[in-house]
Amino acid sequence: MTEEEGGGLIKRSLTIKGRRTSIALEQQFWDELWRLAQLRGKSVPGLIAEIEQRRAAETPDASLASSLRVFALLHRTPRP
Repeated sequence: MTEEEGGGLIKRSLTIKGRRTSIALEQQFWDELWRLAQLRGKSVPGLIAEIEQRRAAETPDASLASSLRVFALLHRTPRP
């Protein structure tokens, strides 16, 4: 998949619970996380903080980026 098709990683810096971090995800995952956060009335960093807290408790060996991808796939919103 080429970057034009959405295969490239987009790196974003966020502050989560007072700590700066950078996360690299494909644009489709950023889009889905944005939609999911909006549906829940949260900011993207707020949603990621919740996912990170769950990841740390349940699967501490998983990377945050992987956990975000799995969350987005499991909770994706229907397309119009």
